[in-house]
Amino acid sequence: MQAVSYLLAAVVGFFGLMFVVGFRGSPMRLVIGVILLGAAAALVWLTRARPTETTLIQKIDLPGETTMKGMQCNSCGAQLTAKSITVRNGAPYVECENCGAAYQLEEEAKW
Repeated sequence: MQAVSYLLAAVVGFFGLMFVVGFRGSPMRLVIGVILLGAAAALVWLTRARPTETTLIQKIDLPGETTMKGMQCNSCGAQLTAKSITVRNGAPYVECENCGAAYQLEEEAKW
């Protein structure tokens, strides 16, 4: 979208410059040229002033009644806490506070 705005500003600015350069005593051409140059400058300013950072919020809607099940370490069987689980590169990882084992969580098939 930014490329289109900059291209449009360049085209409008070019025509504005042509009107200003070729006014030859006609004040109306000068006025139109100045207005077009101002519009081109406004397009560039608006394109640069728009924030580019986007915040993505994901909500998960679980079907039916869902309960939390306690998780245990695969190595030592100790109860895992919320501090034990982190997300790295989009995958959940577990680091057991009891034995120090670290592994990626894998979801088992439900059928």
